[in-house]
Amino acid sequence: MNLFTRAASLRRPASPTASQLPHESPAFGPDGPSDPTLATLTGEWMIDAAHSRIGFSVRHALVTTVRGAFTEYQSRLYFDGRDPARSRAEIVLSTTSVDTGVEQRDAHLMGRDFLDAATYPRMRFVSTAVRPVGNDVYRMAGELTIKSITRPVDLELTYIGHVMDPFGYERVGFDGTTTINRSEWGLMYNQRLAEGGAMVSEKVRLQFDIAAIRTIPGG
Repeated sequence: MNLFTRAASLRRPASPTASQLPHESPAFGPDGPSDPTLATLTGEWMIDAAHSRIGFSVRHALVTTVRGAFTEYQSRLYFDGRDPARSRAEIVLSTTSVDTGVEQRDAHLMGRDFLDAATYPRMRFVSTAVRPVGNDVYRMAGELTIKSITRPVDLELTYIGHVMDPFGYERVGFDGTTTINRSEWGLMYNQRLAEGGAMVSEKVRLQFDIAAIRTIPGG
């Protein structure tokens, strides 16, 4: 299901134009777009889940890092190539789709000690503001909701580029990261180590590796 419109289909133009060929030069600087061809990218997009990853990493037992991802989510995106401050995003993730590669650990994360997926089946991020901070780099402010607790977060987004793929679909790519303190969203569980410190760090790094495809409003 795509959240952006009641009916949305992928947009596949008949043939690529020069402005739709792979783009590698800087997209935006602090004062606005440095490549006017990016204005052609203004519009609605949806995340291509097959080529994207919404993941996390957290320090475990002080010496290792556990990495995982949410494999089921819905998205609505709007990219404004003329004025990036008008861009916006919303992503809703299924908490039952957490995957760290270890079934027992996934079950623990979905349980009441952490996400309590039976009571809170969804997490949600919605942007509130976007501003360029450097060439191809943005700061996206937003609100993250976990277990019905909503708190502000800032994502650092890097624009990767845009391309017309071999099947004729327009694609854009972004990488985003932020670090949160999980206890601020009610994820309080922990065990103490005999040597001191916590079994699971309170700091969690969220990672958004996004490939998006242009959609047509209303199908």
